Amino acid sequence: MKAPLVVVRFTPKPGSHEQVEAILRSMVAATRAEPGNRRYDLFRSTDGSGAALFNLVEHYADEAAAAAHRETAHYKQYRIDIMPLLVEPPQVQLLQAIDSKPY
Repeated sequence: MKAPLVVVRFTPKPGSHEQVEAILRSMVAATRAEPGNRRYDLFRSTDGSGAALFNLVEHYADEAAAAAHRETAHYKQYRIDIMPLLVEPPQVQLLQAIDSKPY
């Protein structure tokens, strides 16, 4: 089975959205350079109240590549740095493709 598409939602505490965005941006290049990474895209949205929300869309070649990502130094450091800046822990959604275009 292929690795699922992972969508992770981040809700920054008031006044911390710029810090959260900077931390997430720092993950993009490092993660895209990992063997087995197929996609790592950062998006910003609003919840209607004007508060910034961030979403990462991740895809890996297989489960081993996804597991390896979670063992990298940049991943471990990002977790330490970002958690105090969030309203709640990141919300992770795993999506298994039924009919999607390969990328």
